[in-house]
Amino acid sequence: MTTVATENVSVTSHREGAGTRTDTALWILSAVLFASTSVVVGVIWDISWHRTIGRDTFFTPAHLAIYLGGTVAGLSCGWLVLRTTFSGTTDEKARGVRFWGFTGPLGAWICIWGAIAMITSGPFDDWWHNAYGLDVEILSPPHTVLALGIITIQLGALMMALARQNNAHERHPVLKWMFVYGAGLVVLMLAVMATDYIGFANQTRNPSFYIASALLFPLFLVAVARASKLRWGATAAAAAYMGVTVLMIWILQLFPAQPLLGPIYNPVERMVPPGFPLLLIFPALAIDLLASRPSADTTRGRRWLTALAMGGAFLGVLLVVQWLFAEFLLSPYARNVLFGADQWDYNARLGDWRYEYWGAAAAPMLGRGLAIALLISTLMARLGLAWGHWLARVRR
Repeated sequence: MTTVATENVSVTSHREGAGTRTDTALWILSAVLFASTSVVVGVIWDISWHRTIGRDTFFTPAHLAIYLGGTVAGLSCGWLVLRTTFSGTTDEKARGVRFWGFTGPLGAWICIWGAIAMITSGPFDDWWHNAYGLDVEILSPPHTVLALGIITIQLGALMMALARQNNAHERHPVLKWMFVYGAGLVVLMLAVMATDYIGFANQTRNPSFYIASALLFPLFLVAVARASKLRWGATAAAAAYMGVTVLMIWILQLFPAQPLLGPIYNPVERMVPPGFPLLLIFPALAIDLLASRPSADTTRGRRWLTALAMGGAFLGVLLVVQWLFAEFLLSPYARNVLFGADQWDYNARLGDWRYEYWGAAAAPMLGRGLAIALLISTLMARLGLAWGHWLARVRR
């Protein structure tokens, strides 16, 4: 009886210890996802700030939100690495990645490197604006460094959620939702970085819109569809991207603001929101449907056929929904708080171009562009299948 009681106490203590560590890991992961959200919100806010107010000082609220996210990610993951190194269990150390004598989860290391890149970009960005003034494009050199740091933090959060999701003894129900939410933030950041090509409804008759979309989204959506434990993983990630973007559109318009830099051609009175998000939920749904087939990629030849089907489905569905939805967004029916259409920068000379398609190509040129986009989309889907299989095996 004594032996049985001792064993029961031992098992109970082990479970309590494992539960405590799982709860701690969830708190760390929640902090990193909060950091990723703060960074994305800050980036969208910062772009709106530039379009509405102009740039006054480095310490704008938008910048503080961005660097708050980087700081939280760096500090929380740094603490996780120290805890794993000095008080981690044998299993945690075995599953960790060792670097410079310290051991921690792969995702934590990725977040730390991203935080360092973000902190480095801050003084660089301040110097750049003092030397050259306002940015002509979103991806200026300092913004590129910042964007790479942000993407790195988001990928780190994704890897942390993925490793927890894939470990059999840590399959907490919320982990699969954390993974797709983190994936949605990555999709959102990719869309923000490509705003100059896909950010406006006016661009949907331009072949570059579909080529850029094929370069950015199929790889990631296919990988998420293969790695997620949710039946509709890619669809959920696309919904997270759209949901956060729409919330930012609605919230930003609530705040009055006025330009502080000249020349002012368009005297805006409220924060200018981002364009309405792409309807990626529909091509993502098509990808999920194809990914759910049992024989989707059992052989190398089958994988290429699956990639062609996924790439073609992504491009075809995107073409149909965005082609039709763009007509609505350019119509008077979308010029309201709900869709936030027809709101432009303070230094924009308003004209009929607001309701026209930019760079609209003739049918032969558009067809050639779509053929290139299909080729790119298929290749990206094939890479996404390979990456998704690797992600499904991540345990560290």
